[in-house]
Amino acid sequence: MNIVFLCLGGNIGNREVNLSSAIAKITQLCGKILAQSSIYQTEAWGSSSQLKYLNQVIQIQTAYSPEQLLKTLLLIEKSLGRERISNQNADRTIDIDILFFNDEIIETNSLQIPHPRLHLRNFVLQPLKSINEDFFHPKLKKTIKELTLQCTDSLKVTLF
Repeated sequence: MNIVFLCLGGNIGNREVNLSSAIAKITQLCGKILAQSSIYQTEAWGSSSQLKYLNQVIQIQTAYSPEQLLKTLLLIEKSLGRERISNQNADRTIDIDILFFNDEIIETNSLQIPHPRLHLRNFVLQPLKSINEDFFHPKLKKTIKELTLQCTDSLKVTLF
């Protein structure tokens, strides 16, 4: 079995319902939830949107390969109203990112694990730190606690 950290977020529609619906579908289709952070609210990252995001990190156990998991997560996003457009940081109902897959480093055209920008984003680091601050980033060779202390992201992240 594989241990995976996922970051969920969205800023359109009923954000709380979208998060809980995503978690229910992940449980149904992907695997067992081992841990989940509280929900955090933040301003949009990399966008001028005025709609605030809700974000949450969960840890799951899955039998899926990274590619199988990605495919399933994209289907879950679509089923919850996610529309992918050219603007990478556009408003969305739900976004599910694979942060870590065990301690693997994967770099293909369709998949980069660990997530290449997680260490730059407080909205990822704060909830991740709350469930496993000692997890070791296999590429950056630092703990989540260390990455959080070094992060220069100035967007305010607050418990929802």
